[in-house]
Amino acid sequence: MRPTLLALALAALAGAAPALADPVVVELFTSQGCSSCPPADALMGEIADRDDVVALAFHVDYWDWIGWADTFADPAFSDRQRAYAAAFDSNMVFTPQFVIGGSDTVAGPDGMGLADTIVAHSGATPDLLSAEGDRLTVQPAEGGGRLTLYEVRPSAEVAILHGENAGRDMTYHRIVRGIVDLGAWDGEGGTMDLPPARDGLARVVVAQAVGPDGAPGAVLGAVAVD
Repeated sequence: MRPTLLALALAALAGAAPALADPVVVELFTSQGCSSCPPADALMGEIADRDDVVALAFHVDYWDWIGWADTFADPAFSDRQRAYAAAFDSNMVFTPQFVIGGSDTVAGPDGMGLADTIVAHSGATPDLLSAEGDRLTVQPAEGGGRLTLYEVRPSAEVAILHGENAGRDMTYHRIVRGIVDLGAWDGEGGTMDLPPARDGLARVVVAQAVGPDGAPGAVLGAVAVD
């Protein structure tokens, strides 16, 4: 099988990425009921296991009415996407949508656009977060923000029986199954204990700026705990 353009671009990124930088956070807003989403879901599979990328798939619930209730959807994920839309001065949400580094967006399954944006964010966040076991270490940084732990299912296969993707057997990657607010972070360095891992779920911690209205802002750092 020939490598995709995304895979080639990210391979080049791996060779060029600074050693002391947190991985680039890539969020995908997707739905099992959206016929345009499978190519974007496949792109997530290409970046899911990379050390220089933290991939998070948020399954939204606003497609559920069309005939298939997404088995991973959560209204909180739709709210998160709407908060990004407000931060980007947009009154629209759509699927699929990638958000990179909390500050840039790529619409649809645009592999080259995604690869280019990941490259642009490479090295943008310092070596801010690290983890050993259940212990998180945070380096000092100006401004602070909020620390959030995401519980992630590495992958799952779903047979979709109804809706726009009826009859398809889909594989999903890096599926967010829980969000744990670790609290506001004032920019000071320090350590903290993390909640233990739940069976079958990996943990990711993200430090992110927060806008005046509480909307998510730029990602300041991230670490895959498990």
